Formats: sequence, C-alpha cells, structure tokens
Amino acid sequence: MVFSSIVFLLYFLPLFLLTYYLADKKYKNIVILLFSIFFYSWGAPKFIFVILGSTLLDFFLVRWMWQTQKELHRKLMLTLSVGVNLGLLFYFKYSNFFIENVNEALSIFGSKNIQWTKLVLPIGISFYTFETITYVVDVYRRVHKPLTNFWDYQLYIILFPKLIAGPIVRYHDLANQITGRTENETVDNRLTGFYRFAMGLAKKVLIANHMGLQADAIFAMDYTSLDSFTAWIGILAYTFQIYFDFAGYSDMAIGIARMIGFKFPENFSNPYISGSITEFWRRWHISLGNWMRNYLYIPLGGNRVASKSRLYFNLWIVFLASGLWHGASWCFVVWGAYHGLFLILERMFLSNVLKRIGKLPSTIITFLLVAIGWVFFRIENLSDAFLFIKKLFEFNFKSQNIFDSEFYTFFAIAAFFAFFTYSSFGKKIHDAVFISDYNNSKHISISLISILLFVLSVSSISAFGFNPFIYFRF
Repeated sequence: MVFSSIVFLLYFLPLFLLTYYLADKKYKNIVILLFSIFFYSWGAPKFIFVILGSTLLDFFLVRWMWQTQKELHRKLMLTLSVGVNLGLLFYFKYSNFFIENVNEALSIFGSKNIQWTKLVLPIGISFYTFETITYVVDVYRRVHKPLTNFWDYQLYIILFPKLIAGPIVRYHDLANQITGRTENETVDNRLTGFYRFAMGLAKKVLIANHMGLQADAIFAMDYTSLDSFTAWIGILAYTFQIYFDFAGYSDMAIGIARMIGFKFPENFSNPYISGSITEFWRRWHISLGNWMRNYLYIPLGGNRVASKSRLYFNLWIVFLASGLWHGASWCFVVWGAYHGLFLILERMFLSNVLKRIGKLPSTIITFLLVAIGWVFFRIENLSDAFLFIKKLFEFNFKSQNIFDSEFYTFFAIAAFFAFFTYSSFGKKIHDAVFISDYNNSKHISISLISILLFVLSVSSISAFGFNPFIYFRF
C-alpha cells in the first residue's frame, strides 16, 4: 500500500485518523502499531514476520547491552545486532546480485553456474534496516537509553508514515515522542499536517506521474536510434519525476506524522537550486545524508584525518555505500562513485571555480551534472546507461516533435516549482507556507488550496491510471 493509492487515501487514512483521535491516550500507540502492521502486511504479508522477528531479537540484545557495564560484552552485543540486520539486508537485497556476478565469473572459466532461486525484496527493507542500526548504535553510544516496552520499540521501527520510504528518523530524535507527545497533538499541527500531506500528494500525482509517463516511454525506446533531443527530454523528465515523487512522498510522511503528534526531520530542501554537488547533498535525501555522516563517515574519521587522500577515501566509501544502498546493481555503484568523484573534485578545486563563475552558471552546471547522474539511477544495464549518455552528447536534434502540449505544460510546471525558491521572492513564499506560523486567515486560504489539491489528486489517480512510486523498490 502506498500513500498515493485510492485504498490509502479514501479508506485506510480516514479510518486510521478517526480511530486514533477517538482512542484514549493510553491506547493511541496501540492503534498506530496495529494499523502499521496492517499497512505493511497489505503489500508484503510474508515479510511482516521478518520485521517482527528481527525487532524482537534487537530489543533484547540492546536491553542487555545497556544493562551490562563490560565494554567487551557491549561491543559483542553491538556487533551481533548490526551483523544480524546487515545480514538480512544482504540476504534479501544483494544475494541475487552476488550470485549473478559469481556466475558470470564462473562462465568465463567454463564452470557450472550456482543454482539459486531469486529472492523477492521485502518492501522498505533498506529504510527499516538503517533505523534498527541507529537504535543499537545510539544506545551503545549512550546518546539515549533504550525503550523499556517491546511494543514501543516495535512502533519505532514499523511506524507506517516512515516505514516504506522514510525519512530515516534516528532513534534519539524520535524516542521521547513515542513515549509522550501530548504537547504536539494540537489542532494547529493536525491542520498543518493535512496541508503538508495534500501538497506532497499533489507533487507526486499531479507532477511526478506526468513526468514519469513520458520518461518511461522514452527509456523503453531503442537507444541506438535515439536522438539527442528525445534523450534530453527523457532524462530531464525523469530528473523532475524522481524529485517530485520522492519529495512528495516525504511531505506526505511528514504531514501524517504531524497529524498524530510526531515531528519528523525534513528530507528535502529544494535540491535543484544547488550551486554545487556538495550543496546538492545537503538538500537531497537529507535524512540519508545525516545517517551516512553519523554512522559511517564520522566513524571512518570524517574530516579529522591526517591526509587529504584519506579524506577523499572516506568520501568515496560513503558514496559507494550510498549507491549500493539504493540498489543491487553496478549502475547504482557507478552512480554513487559519480557523485563521490565530483565531491572530491570540489574539495580539490572545483568549488572555487563554481564560486567564481557566479550563482546562475553554477546552478545550471550542477543541475546538468545531477541530471546526467540520474541516467545510471534509471537504467539497470551499465552498457545501456553509457549508450544513453552518448546519445545526450551526439547533438543530433533531428527528432520529430512527438511530445504534445499537455506534456510541455506539465514540464513547465515541474521546472517552475523545482526552481521556485531560487529567487528571494519564491523563498519568501515557500517559508510562509512551510515554516512560518499560521494565523486564522492563513489557515483558511491554505486549507482551501489543500482541499482543492487533494480533490484534484484523487481525481487524477482515478482517471490517469499511471501511479508508480520509484522508491517503493528500495
């Protein structure tokens, strides 16, 4: 079940909110937990037992780790918990990839292939694996004490607004909200939560879906006969699709959480207005970047290393891991290495060049670099990805105009909102909607806009028939 489905919008969410608001304070967490289990079981009934079993093991391991004072025992518990969770992630997400590559190597030497039944990837496993790791590491570091109630821990892991696609919420940021959030359960938060949800739904349904329909059509073509104009339209459409798809889903998650008293961290901050790849990663998938920094980059030494070569190595490792986290494919590894390369180049000299040429040129260059990188993210076969990039730069613009006025209209809308905060005027409006406090007149105007967006989105889902979700497979 995804947020942008009719089942969720017209049945699950209204029933959940009604039950939650009517429930007594002591039963509210139980309501969320039961609905979260149902939410996950709807799409992956078999894998719900994987989550329940692994969280049961983690809960007791972490509690024992907290109670013991012996450092050796604490490290053993930490290693066992992290090992089990990464082992599950590797088994379900990477074993197919590993066996396929081993078989390719064996075929070179004429050896028999390893027989293997391909595994189905559990929905959202990358996200909840990272959250189980942040739980055990935060407790090990004594950043926060562990939860004393197993069902509270279960709720932290399986809380449905963030379960499928994040944001990745670190344990110490959410722990106190699980056990007590009465002060956040206000009418104002319920209203602003709905506004955020409706705007995120509109991003996903009214913009991302229209971009995705055209992107899918182009990426399904024969690349050998593709002209440059069509290739650029395809990758730019996908560039807008993946942003509005994922950022819209994050907005919906943050909005639902706010309606029930939780405060999730922001996950996107207008990334396409960035003037460098470094800035892009401060604005794109912020919760993943924070996780990688705190649980991988800093333990590797971070910036506090003896040499620049070690600093560059740390950056490479983080972004190779980030690429592999997104998917078990060499294209994802190359995508991570691609971004890691530009981050290193910016540390070496490129950031000074971008500053000297000015804000607008640096923003355009960064946007184009990001868009080209998305080729590796979108295409599964590495040779096809390089062929597509080759077509981008053949400068063959002989295509007949196969795109209708409706596509160009939505393309213009996508570009407008992707760069809306580039100007100070756009930034001011953005902050007024998403950051500033609401008075009565503002509530009235934004609520009308949100209701309209919600109705248009539901109508579009019913009529359009094309409603994919890119990050669903991660």
